[in-house]
Amino acid sequence: MKRFGLRESDGDEGGVDMSPLIDCVFILLIFFIVTTVFVEEKGVEVDKPQAAASASDENNSILIAITEDGRILHEQTNLGLSGIQSLVRRKIRQEDVPVIIQSDKNSNAGLMVRVIDEAKLGGATKVSIGTIN
Repeated sequence: MKRFGLRESDGDEGGVDMSPLIDCVFILLIFFIVTTVFVEEKGVEVDKPQAAASASDENNSILIAITEDGRILHEQTNLGLSGIQSLVRRKIRQEDVPVIIQSDKNSNAGLMVRVIDEAKLGGATKVSIGTIN
């Protein structure tokens, strides 16, 4: 091989080793799969109205749902107007969390206002209305 001016190392074409690149891709894939959080919304399924801009604090909050037929629910439990104040007091005693009211779009607006008032009387400093993103 020396006769043509080629060295023995010139036999390789200098190809790119793809093994480290594939390793990096698999590590990134595993990282994104492991860090992905699957959030499941708690409570009753209500038909919420659309909003142009809405924030999601549903993980660390008190969710109160108002159904179309006027039931007031918290975590699948029928709460009623009289149970809102005690629920909010008990939850806020542990940690100051916001109250999110998920109201069906066909529910009574007056009932929603009464729920907001009961939550504020229970000590809630932040009361918001849940919407569809």
